[in-house]
Amino acid sequence: MRPGDDSAPRDGAHRPPPGVSDATVEALGSLSKALETVERARGALYGFHQLTGTADFELGRAVRLLREAGHDDWADRVETEILGRNVIPGHWTFQIVEAYDRTYYEPFKALERLAVSRLAGGRNHLYEARLKEARRTVGHPDHTPGPG
Repeated sequence: MRPGDDSAPRDGAHRPPPGVSDATVEALGSLSKALETVERARGALYGFHQLTGTADFELGRAVRLLREAGHDDWADRVETEILGRNVIPGHWTFQIVEAYDRTYYEPFKALERLAVSRLAGGRNHLYEARLKEARRTVGHPDHTPGPG
């Protein structure tokens, strides 16, 4: 909403419950933003996992091609030293992903959900809804408060 515009209320799902302060809305917004960043980090970790696996399969192809080209010594070296190698001691990438999920991502996600549930009645994106309301032009067809 811009000064001078009459305000259309946000939908109930994105309005803070009675008694929820602006400071709480801002704090939960920050907590959710941190979780969104962790979601992106997790996606990058899955990208690392998939890229490393793709490289390992390509190494298998390289080993085969080296053998076909008559370079058994190099094929043996690549196969022995790199193919199927742990990326960190004792771990393939899927184990890193599993450890990240179990140790960091899942507890973080659960805590964020619990905080939103207990402090804001389970209502998500209150901070963003407040930003939307503050920035939209009331009456403009592309600035409606919600769908429909």
